[in-house]
Amino acid sequence: MATIKDKLKGNSKAIEKQKLYNDFKQESRKKLTGKEYAKLLTRMEIELVKLQEWVKANKLKVVVIFEGRDAAGKGGVIKTISGCLNPRICRIVALGIPTDREKNQWYFQRYASQLPSGGEIALFDRSWYNRAGVEKVMGYCTNEEYEEFLRSCPEFERMLIRSGVILIKYWFSVSDEEQERRFRDRIEDPTKRWKISPMDLESRDKWVEYSMAKDKMFTYTDTKQSPWFVIRADDKKRARLNCIEHFLSLIPYKDLTQKALKLPPLKQDVAYVRPPLNDQTFVPEKY
Repeated sequence: MATIKDKLKGNSKAIEKQKLYNDFKQESRKKLTGKEYAKLLTRMEIELVKLQEWVKANKLKVVVIFEGRDAAGKGGVIKTISGCLNPRICRIVALGIPTDREKNQWYFQRYASQLPSGGEIALFDRSWYNRAGVEKVMGYCTNEEYEEFLRSCPEFERMLIRSGVILIKYWFSVSDEEQERRFRDRIEDPTKRWKISPMDLESRDKWVEYSMAKDKMFTYTDTKQSPWFVIRADDKKRARLNCIEHFLSLIPYKDLTQKALKLPPLKQDVAYVRPPLNDQTFVPEKY
């Protein structure tokens, strides 16, 4: 009869075998070259501009929420989407720590003030779901506040949808191995150290707690009216492309972009004499 130790050993081998298979499956996928990625992204950026013009013309109110673990790639896809769009139409909402006054408001109040008007797209780099994640795990809210959030959040989102808001929610899923690799990269690169905080490092010790919080959050808020769309984010390039392609598919739109304008010739006024260049202060040309 096999002992408990033998069974555990067999289990361990099966788990390791599955992990190796998953790693092989991931690595065997053809990696996107920079040229392939740029080509696909350029096509999608053209479509994003078309969507922007459609949103503006039809006074649509679009809210896109980006959530996920630290270093999952949320900021990268937000910058990619907003980078080719008009900042007056597409804006990023990234709220900081709530003030004392905000802490005593209705929880959703400061987020509601950031919702788009007609003809706008709001990209939320984290959102009201802070309460179901970091606030719950790190003890920044009471258990009563947390439970109340889980009950009221679906109602709040249904209210937004009934008012005409197009609400889209993305969860970026990253493995613990890839997250650690990105953390190390941020620590070693002086230009990226601002992206990591002591709280990020502390969250490494609470991986299981964050997983449990995420699963419970999905149980309450992954609704038919407002589902969560999960993005596999270990491959940043593929994650960005998959997210943008999916986002474009959710809002039917037509091409309303204006036709190319004809540049008129530059007029020269012979009667006007410009002041000498040495009257102006130029930046030193060191490069």
